[in-house]
Parts: sequence; structure tokens; C-alpha cells
Amino acid sequence: MDIFSKRRQFLSELLEENSVAILFGSEEIIRNGDVNYPFRQNSNFSYLTNFPESESIAVLDEKNFIIFCKEKNKLKEQWDGEILGPENTEKYGATRGISISECRDILPELVKDFANIYCFESSIKKLKKLLPNTESIIKPLDFEVSKMRAIKSEEELKIIKEACRISSLAHIRAMKSVKPGMYEYQLEAEYIHEFMSHGARACAYPSIVGGGKNSCVLHYNDNKDVLNDGDLVLVDAGCELNHYASDITRTFPVNGKFSKEQREIYEIVLEASKKSIEAVISGSNPLKAHETSVKIISQGLLDLKLLEGDLNEVIETNKYFDFYMHRVGHYLGLDVHDVGGKNEKGDWVDYSPGMITTIEPGIYINENLNVPNQYKNIGIRIEDNVLVTDKGFEVLTDLVPKEIKDIEVLMST
Repeated sequence: MDIFSKRRQFLSELLEENSVAILFGSEEIIRNGDVNYPFRQNSNFSYLTNFPESESIAVLDEKNFIIFCKEKNKLKEQWDGEILGPENTEKYGATRGISISECRDILPELVKDFANIYCFESSIKKLKKLLPNTESIIKPLDFEVSKMRAIKSEEELKIIKEACRISSLAHIRAMKSVKPGMYEYQLEAEYIHEFMSHGARACAYPSIVGGGKNSCVLHYNDNKDVLNDGDLVLVDAGCELNHYASDITRTFPVNGKFSKEQREIYEIVLEASKKSIEAVISGSNPLKAHETSVKIISQGLLDLKLLEGDLNEVIETNKYFDFYMHRVGHYLGLDVHDVGGKNEKGDWVDYSPGMITTIEPGIYINENLNVPNQYKNIGIRIEDNVLVTDKGFEVLTDLVPKEIKDIEVLMST
């Protein structure tokens, strides 16, 4: 039994008796005119079926796995490539394949005797159109699958570790390649080249390459400005490999040498990174890792007199928030901001072996803050991917240097 069959079986055992699950794959999305964005399958659909095509619907119960999908079409295949067709769904473990054009007629008959119909919340509107008058028996599937996805299998870990390795090589390449006068998008190209050279044909998210003041914009991805001598560049970039994400951020000087002020801020973030990673152990709560980062960053800013007051007061009143306004991390997997972090009440669940989280403290000093000019436009984030293990934690991205001396030595070569 392959891993996808095991997942479906495990899920069917979690659901109430006499239940069926209906899953919707992603649809093609128009970019402009008659050109589509590159297709990427819905993560939950992929996790449970491995079926790669758009316009697909899967029906799962204890005994059956049915896939509705596009029919083969020689003319379409001439233009766009092979279509699997219902006759080939057995390759993916399906007990039956049916044309998607017949779904509206056949689906009601398939599910009429079930007491419960499970569906992901994002697809409930679609389901109601196909199955009117079933609202009272439709139940959300999200929480059950999120719990499954939170703990990575050995097969998943192998892919994610390779994605992290490839992304690490890309960050190393960029540190060696950057130079004053280069455009942000030219540095971005170094990452994409390294990703694809190692078999990762997609980015896990739009790459952030922000030099100078742009380093202080959390989700900056215009990547259009010149990288200037004396500025830092913050790069948040990771590849996607076989649908699994990596997510690494490093900040380094465009000219290869940190200034005094850049060094001071960087050392605070680096200390927050190290101590927060140490909090990623089984049984610990993600809130502890975040609180660790807040305490270290707040104290560091107080020491530099960029914040004023008592440490407890700075934390309790969120004064640090002007400099550090995001959480220290998020889960990682099929999605770069992966599922599985909270329970049904909305509380953060403790770390367990097999979970992967990012740890990414940062300090962002934009030009509007009331600080000495030499600190303005310094934005620094350090992000690693951390696996929770039985024995503690494993940093999957430690191939990329983050000590100042190591970065400067690498860049000098």
C-alpha cells in the first residue's frame, strides 16, 4: 500500500461511521488574455490523492476511491499535453474513474445513502451547488487533515530536506554573486537558477529581495531597485520540490562587510534566532519560542537606546512592535505557511516529533521611526527551518552561514 492509500485509509477511520469525503482539486487560473498561471494542485487534494490534474473531484469512503476528471481529447492534448483520462485513474489507486462532465448527474447517486458528507471549508460552496439540500449533513474536513499533515512522514521529510538543501545552495550562491550596482531582480535570478539546476522548478512563494529601505518591508517582492554599496539586502527565498516548501531568509551586506550599526542589529537578531531554535523541542509550545524572541529583541533595542523604558513594560505595552511585528515562526510542509498549528479551540498546540517550523526573528527600522539616522533603513531577518525530533531539534538549513564572520568570509571568496 502506497503512502497516499495509507493516508486515505487513516482518514476514513477518523470520520464518523457512514461518512463520505468529497475533495475538489484546483482549477486553472487566467493570468491575462488566454494565458493561464502555471498550474499547482490543491495541497489537501494532492496530499490524499496524488492526482495531478485540474478540474478533478475525488470521492472517498471506507471502500471506494473515485476520481472525476477530464476526458482524453486529442486536439487539447496536441496543444497542452497529455490528459490522463478516467481510464488511467487506477494508476493513482482509484477504484473507478468517471468523466467530470458526468459529475453533476452521478455524484448525487453515489452519496445518497451516507449520513455525513465531509468537505474542506474552502470547497463547501462548490459542493452545495452539486448537492443541493445536503447542507445539514455537510461537515468540515479541515481539522482532521491538518492534524495528519502536521506530522511529516519519512517520505515527506526526505523531500523537504532536499528542498532545504537546494535552497541553502541558492543562498550561498547569492552571497557569492551580489555586488553593488546589481538590481534586486538580478540577484533573484541567481536563486531561480540554482533551484532549477537542482530539479526544483518552482519557488515556494514569491521571492523577497529587498535592499536598503526595502529590507524593512516584510512582504516586499517588487525586486526592482538597485542594490547600493553600504546597504544590506534581505532575501527570503525558498524552492518548492514535489509540492513541498522550504523557506529561508538571510540578510547580508551588498559590499560584503557589515557596518557597525548593521552589525549591532544583526547580532541581536542572531541571538534571538539561536535561543528561539533551542525552544523548538517536543512538548514545548510555539508561544515559548516567540516569547523568547520578543524578550531578546526588546532587550537588545533597549541596550542600543532605540527603545526606552523597562523590559517588562516594553513587552507588556508592545513597544517593540514598531521594530518586530510578526510571529517568530510558522509551520512548513506542502504549504509554506502550513496547517496543523492550532487545535479546535484556536490554541497553539505543543511541538511534536515530525513537525517542521520556521524560526525567523527580525528587526525592521524604517525611515519613519524616531531613531538615529545611522540605524534607519536597516531591516534584518534570519530564518531557518527546524524539525522537531524525539531527541530535540534538527536545523535543516544550517548549511547557509549566519554568523557575521562566516558570511563575510564567504562573500570575500
